[in-house]
Amino acid sequence: MGAAEAKAAILANKTALGIEFGSTRIKAVLVDDKNQPIASGAHEWENRYENGVWTYSLDDIWTGIQDCYQDMAKDVKAKYDVELESVGAFGVSAMMHGYMPFNKEGELLVPFRTWRNNITGEASEKLMELFNYNIPQRWSIAHLYQAILNGEEHVKDIDYIATLEAYVHWKLTGKRVLGIGDAAGMFPIDTTKADYNQEMVDKFDELVAPYGFSWKLRDIMPKALVAGEDAGVLTEEGAKLLDVTGKLKAGIPMCPPEGDAGTGMVATNSVAVRTGNVSAGTSVFAMIVLEKELSRPYKEIDMVTTPSGHLVAMAHSNNCTSDLNAWVNVFKEFAEAMGMEVDMNKLFGTLYNKALEGDPDCGGLLSYCYFSGEHMTGFEEGRPLFVRSPESKFNLANFMRTNLYTCLGAMRVGLNLLFEKENVKVDRLLGHGGLFKTKGVGQQILADAVNAPVSVMATAGEGGAWGIALLASYLVNKEEGETLESFLDNKVFADQESSTLDPKPEGVAGFNAFMDSYMKGLSIERAAVESEIW
Repeated sequence: MGAAEAKAAILANKTALGIEFGSTRIKAVLVDDKNQPIASGAHEWENRYENGVWTYSLDDIWTGIQDCYQDMAKDVKAKYDVELESVGAFGVSAMMHGYMPFNKEGELLVPFRTWRNNITGEASEKLMELFNYNIPQRWSIAHLYQAILNGEEHVKDIDYIATLEAYVHWKLTGKRVLGIGDAAGMFPIDTTKADYNQEMVDKFDELVAPYGFSWKLRDIMPKALVAGEDAGVLTEEGAKLLDVTGKLKAGIPMCPPEGDAGTGMVATNSVAVRTGNVSAGTSVFAMIVLEKELSRPYKEIDMVTTPSGHLVAMAHSNNCTSDLNAWVNVFKEFAEAMGMEVDMNKLFGTLYNKALEGDPDCGGLLSYCYFSGEHMTGFEEGRPLFVRSPESKFNLANFMRTNLYTCLGAMRVGLNLLFEKENVKVDRLLGHGGLFKTKGVGQQILADAVNAPVSVMATAGEGGAWGIALLASYLVNKEEGETLESFLDNKVFADQESSTLDPKPEGVAGFNAFMDSYMKGLSIERAAVESEIW
């Protein structure tokens, strides 16, 4: 779209704005009436480690979103010579989970406890037993119950518990609501009712009844909403809070605030049943939209939902490309020592493509990319490791193939539970992240690893901020009865270029053989961790 059309969309209020709080960056994306980005803004920020807790201050939150909005508004002015006074719809998203408790006066009772904290182990275990449902440590309910177990004074004064985006949305609209995708990271969801699981709510209320609190759980939780539902409008106070210049007008419709998992699914068009996405960078995770509930809980699998309320299984691994990148840098040093100038894109491309020449089972080579611990395989600490036998086929192609395979090894352990024990079916996966930058390599290896077609889009879009902008657009532009899946297919991604690779039988068999060695070799990794060498 040209500048004139984009300007016309801005002036006609046919735009949608999304702002997402990432862990290191707050980003704003403005889309036009074709759902394409036309302006953006950003603000860098960092979490703090204070008194044993990873946190962000309220000041950081508001100065961050204000600066991010101004940066986007300046982009609009520079590109289209328009002072931004309104948008057609607006949405806020953020990192999921965490704990922000407020009293009746709206005061934060303890500093924001983010998803990054692992301080709720006791609560997580007890709630998992009570509910027969996996309750990760980062979930809001785990934080609340741990505060109760710790005897923290503030609990009796709680009037509202929010995640980060629920808090920001509340301040902008006055509404205590949350998109169901992030609500599912606060408390287990009953997907048939698109609401918190009432049986588990009752169990929790019964569990804490002896403490004599004045509140019941539903009193203090945000109302769960699905995509497209009315979540209020930007109030006069909210407009002043967001735009310090005072130009932004109140009354803008706002979509339910969502978590970054949900916006990532939207931005990759992975919200339909039997679809999923795999994000592979420093860490790697797969999110698969399920046809039905799992038969039992698994510690290795997080359960969340799409913004429409469909159940999603998430297999997350802490380690992915860090060790692979370290090996590529060794090759860079070698090339430089030989007096060559190194183009990193060419180097990655050459080494990645070489991997495709390797044996499907990597010729008996084995590696672990554990820079940090790995919960999928039960490691609190990790040691990057490469091993082989005298009989192994040790060459460059097999070496690179091994290091690419192992990036997906721990995630595959989680997926095995879904594929083998729960018979989960996947029609299509979308890959995004650094592992897929070299055309056709990471994509083919993932297709073989999961035995399903894998698509990669020509553009990675704008990530989660674009995802929440699309959810805002869906709120005001959906037709009667139009599902989010249909809206994305027909009005956002219809013309999006993508390439799809099918799994190859020899690659599937080879990856399975590698995984057999990977599981048998975990004792080697254990010995490396337990040695006193490092």
